[in-house]
Amino acid sequence: MSYQVIARKYRPQRFADVVGQEHVTQTLANAIAQKRIAHAYLFCGPRGTGKTTIARIFAKCLNCTGGPKVDFSDADTRVQEITDGRSLDVLEIDGASNNGVEQVRELRETCKYAPANSEYKIYIIDEVHMLSTAAFNALLKTLEEPPAHVKFMFATTDPEKVLPTILSRCQRFDLRRIPSALITQHLAEIAAKERVTIDAAALHAIARGADGGMRDAESTLDQLISFCGERIEESDVLSMFGLAAQNQILKLSGAVLAGEISVALTQLDELARGGKDLGRLLGDLLNHFRNLLIFQVSKGDLNLLEVSEAEVAALKEQASLATSDAFTRILEVLADAELRLRDAASKKILLEVSLLRAIEARKALSLDAVLKQLQQLRSQNGPVAANVTSQPTSSLRSQPAAFTAKPQAAATPEPRPTPTSSSSQPPNASPVIPPAQPVAAASPERRTPPRTETAGAPPRAESETSAPLAAVVAAAPTTENLNALWSSLIEAVGRVSPFTRGYLIDAHPVSFEKDVLVIGFDPEFEDHLGLVDNARNHTLLATKLAELGHPKAMIKFIKAVAPAGWARPTVPVAPPPPAAKPASAPTTTPAPAQPTEAAPAQVPEKKPAMVPFSKEDFKNDPLIQKALEVFKGTIIEVRT
Repeated sequence: MSYQVIARKYRPQRFADVVGQEHVTQTLANAIAQKRIAHAYLFCGPRGTGKTTIARIFAKCLNCTGGPKVDFSDADTRVQEITDGRSLDVLEIDGASNNGVEQVRELRETCKYAPANSEYKIYIIDEVHMLSTAAFNALLKTLEEPPAHVKFMFATTDPEKVLPTILSRCQRFDLRRIPSALITQHLAEIAAKERVTIDAAALHAIARGADGGMRDAESTLDQLISFCGERIEESDVLSMFGLAAQNQILKLSGAVLAGEISVALTQLDELARGGKDLGRLLGDLLNHFRNLLIFQVSKGDLNLLEVSEAEVAALKEQASLATSDAFTRILEVLADAELRLRDAASKKILLEVSLLRAIEARKALSLDAVLKQLQQLRSQNGPVAANVTSQPTSSLRSQPAAFTAKPQAAATPEPRPTPTSSSSQPPNASPVIPPAQPVAAASPERRTPPRTETAGAPPRAESETSAPLAAVVAAAPTTENLNALWSSLIEAVGRVSPFTRGYLIDAHPVSFEKDVLVIGFDPEFEDHLGLVDNARNHTLLATKLAELGHPKAMIKFIKAVAPAGWARPTVPVAPPPPAAKPASAPTTTPAPAQPTEAAPAQVPEKKPAMVPFSKEDFKNDPLIQKALEVFKGTIIEVRT
């Protein structure tokens, strides 16, 4: 008698012999006992998990003598015919080679005839997904309403390719991958029958390489017996199939968790030089980190893992080296490498880069964690802002923008005397702009875009404007002229950055002591603090204060309630230039305006003056350009 391979020699012959598919075998046994036998069955699942084997055993149960029954006799003639594949009433058809319409038409013709000597005529079609669409359609009517003596059993590894109309006419059974522990146990029983000594580590390596397929594991064992003889060790399995030893996987994962780059790269180089399959190595490493994550999240529940006893101790040790977030990030890196590995020109280089990325991902922080830490720092440093009136601005750069000032820090400035004539000012001095009448605060929705007020008149040269303004406030400012200094500062800043001035319009001066100008924002405008409290605006304001006669001044922004009676300063708006006259119209040169006495500017109480808005100035503003650079954005539309 010729040699018979292990996969066929030890093929299950009854439902009790099938390993790892109890949910299918028990259902079929109950259907036989209750006489609820359907006319069509579909068995689907990975290769080597028992689809065709279960179909054959089910056929034995249906056609055995005295059947249908589960406990049939192995000596039964009908059963032996089915086992040997010579039964006239159990026809096994290869769907890959009989996938045309002609074969299906022939099947439809032959199924009309009664079985030769059995209860049912059974058609077992393997790899049924290989049938063409026309063949499936030709089978539909017969499959839905076959003769009473006909049963169909389909087996496929790809049920997605089977037409839904076929699936709806069958009872579907999904076979799952067999756990490694059951494969190891079954292989040990076969090795004992074959009188072969095999290590437990070698059995585990075979089961790991079989990836849930019993036929693959049995074929591997058959090959190892031919290679090694009567004794098989783990090193034999690893060398034959290019697998990495479990201790090598643990050493590599330990190097990643410890951040030891040199150890990880050295271990990878040794495995590559030893001829290990890098794709399988990456899969084993990915599975190990998955086990670490599940072990940590489930708090050591081993029912969710398929590991040996030797791996349990390693999982307990390595699970404490990182958090679940770190394991998740490492898994994302390795999973991405697994997708790219098949297209990589150099798998080793890709794996080396992936290990480096995994080491970096171990200590990386998520964006949510960073924001949470910033929020904690903000809440911890909030009370410090109550005593910031006497500290320099540079020491507050690291503090949050939203401060709460002391009540005495936001002292109400004394009302400023309104000038009655130009004689009250020094020679060549620009008129001091009085505060405007109080304006109703806009709603938060309307206040979100910064208000940019630009004068219609052409800007004057710095040399022409700085000197007169400095003459007014050259002396140390007091409460009396603090408002005048603020109005001059707003006007000077607006000539450089109208965007910044749009925010400062909503602020008010709190104090100016020891060369520190404290600028306050009402609680309703506290969102402006984070927008103006930056190094660029500090430099701009300090420069303009130096031009106004305070060269060593520093700036500090706080949240403070405006004093009673405070009104935002307004900047005079020049009328728009006259429209161009037709060429035929005579041109006349207007007489120069005669200087008049400086009168206090009156602001209408009904409606504030409309300020022209320049879209180009808005787009070219440095703060807008900085925001575009940070957020990698572009301006699509500017609305006034």
